Amino acid sequence: MQSEKSVNIDVESAVLPGDLVRPPGAKSLVIFAHGSGSSRLSTRNRFVAQQLQKEGIATLLFDLLTEEEDETYENRFDIPLLTDRLVSVTHWVGVDARAKKLGTLGLPVGYFGASTGAAAALGAAAHLDAEVGAVVSRGGRPDLAMESLAEVRAPTLLIVGGRDDVVIELNRKAYALLKAEKELSIVPGATHLFEEPGALEEVARLASEWFKKYLSKR
Repeated sequence: MQSEKSVNIDVESAVLPGDLVRPPGAKSLVIFAHGSGSSRLSTRNRFVAQQLQKEGIATLLFDLLTEEEDETYENRFDIPLLTDRLVSVTHWVGVDARAKKLGTLGLPVGYFGASTGAAAALGAAAHLDAEVGAVVSRGGRPDLAMESLAEVRAPTLLIVGGRDDVVIELNRKAYALLKAEKELSIVPGATHLFEEPGALEEVARLASEWFKKYLSKR
């Protein structure tokens, strides 16, 4: 039976709400980092999470900022802060006694980052090194983590909409700096939010294949 829990994650300066789903027999966990102005309730991230769950992958969606912090616009683009939050949450999932009870202790971890959340995911992956097994970016801004890209060891998939011209160029520049195993996948006809029919389904398919390929090796 699938386990679904609401959790409160203690970090140094805040308590962050999250939603953890663990399918039966889950052998890996993907932590989601949402974009600016969004939250753990992002319908797009939740759609992708549901597809991962169908593949037996546990998922954790959480708020990178508290409600009060999110009221300050600049916080949404404070990549060092968002990166630190993601690092802290990753440690919580891996070593916290409550996480052990939730069944996430020791699971290989991957990141799924959207927009600015992709920069936080790449920064955290660089910081945590081998603790992170794979990263997927959806319409991401990896250019906001340029100084960290060369240090990322986790296999990284950058997914961009074919009609998202500015972000495609930013992703190409970031792609050139990545030294890990990498792939840039452009979804034909899709705009930044992947609202076109079948676009988000393609994102979920690509992400699922990436995580299954690389997290299963750990």
